[in-house]
Amino acid sequence: MSKRILLVQGHPDRGEQHLCRALEQAYAAAAAQGGHTVRRIDVATLDFPLLRSQAEWDDGPIPASLVQPQADIGWAEHIVFFFPLWLGDMPALLKGFLEQVARPGFAFAREGSNPLAKKGLAGRSARVVVTMGMPALLYRWYFRAHSVKSLERNVLGFVGIAPVHATLIGTAGDMRADRVAKWLARMERLGRAGD
Repeated sequence: MSKRILLVQGHPDRGEQHLCRALEQAYAAAAAQGGHTVRRIDVATLDFPLLRSQAEWDDGPIPASLVQPQADIGWAEHIVFFFPLWLGDMPALLKGFLEQVARPGFAFAREGSNPLAKKGLAGRSARVVVTMGMPALLYRWYFRAHSVKSLERNVLGFVGIAPVHATLIGTAGDMRADRVAKWLARMERLGRAGD
């Protein structure tokens, strides 16, 4: 069964070819071959301000550069996020993007005194693909994958996106070519399956 898939590239460096970008490209090509409809957002190419107040988040207009990305999120049935782990979390640019697009009235809505009555993005699933310098096992077991779990629970789950699956790719900085090829093949399998 074909899906509408949105790929969100969260690597803030658009000047070089990084593993995150290669993983996204492998996923996108295989998803299209698998009959899925794919749209892509490259956060590094977008120009938008950071939110600086509650009032801005609640009532400020969404920047013009994010109107189409927000519409793409609304369109998608499955969203795949790609980003490197920086200082134990997603890069600030990706966090700023999520703060801008996951606004009240779109991502969730208040009903009476309940601020979480309507989860505006329910019915969508997601996958989070994270590269990191440390071994993935160390991040998962010692650090308890805290930032990925926070993204799953406090951002994606908050707006109704479930289930969320994570793919953690460790020792990315000095990965041998054969391991890169295995990860690209895994992304191709996930892309074809729309997962």
